[in-house]
Amino acid sequence: MRDNLELNLALLIDADNISHSYISEMLEEIAKFGIPTIKRIYGDWTRPSASNWKKVLLEHAVTPIQQYSYTKGKNATDSAMIIDAMDILHNQKVDGFCLASSDSDFTKLATRLRESGKTVIGIGEKKTPNPFIVACDKFIYLEIISRKDKDPEPKKKSSAKQEPDPGIEAIDARFIQMLRNSVNDLADDDGWAQLGEVGSLIIKKRPDFDARNYGFSKLTPLIKSLKKHFAVDARESGKKHIKHIYIKCKY
Repeated sequence: MRDNLELNLALLIDADNISHSYISEMLEEIAKFGIPTIKRIYGDWTRPSASNWKKVLLEHAVTPIQQYSYTKGKNATDSAMIIDAMDILHNQKVDGFCLASSDSDFTKLATRLRESGKTVIGIGEKKTPNPFIVACDKFIYLEIISRKDKDPEPKKKSSAKQEPDPGIEAIDARFIQMLRNSVNDLADDDGWAQLGEVGSLIIKKRPDFDARNYGFSKLTPLIKSLKKHFAVDARESGKKHIKHIYIKCKY
């Protein structure tokens, strides 16, 4: 995925699948990747359940697209969103798409958009089926970006028993091996690899990778917590206050 904060993005939201409570955090997260020049949300706005969206749509200038449910059991919203995405792909200048849904029905759409050279960022809940996740360049879990009032770093153990955060994933042997493989794929003759490049490679392997999934705000503190497995070296970049972080497998 291109590292460019000036990417023009089309944000398409499946209102049947995304709660209105996520909209602020979702737009803040998208701003890290580019500018959502198109913001549309699809749903049947005649339903009472859609009333909660009205205020937040006005606040964030998101355009509601009315889609009636013509047939019981059929999701007309998905079809409307897919048709609009293809129209935008062919008729408007955007560099990428943000597809906000937890529905696997958008797997083929994500694949088609990437085949056309567009960046695809998926946003959904952790219940999102894996085929849709891996069809995106990057996938972001709503539960992670909405973790308000929580310390992004793991807290030190206290005498009081703490309940585990259900949104945090465990760092297991499989994950560590994936990190090791990624470092070795990029390492120089001395075994060192630049952490930024390692992070980019991990996302290519696992589009839903995010240090916040494991309780860390960034990749660097996550790696530093694994000092048994990795050595970290901060090197001068020639610019004040900027250092290049390198990582090496210890064994």
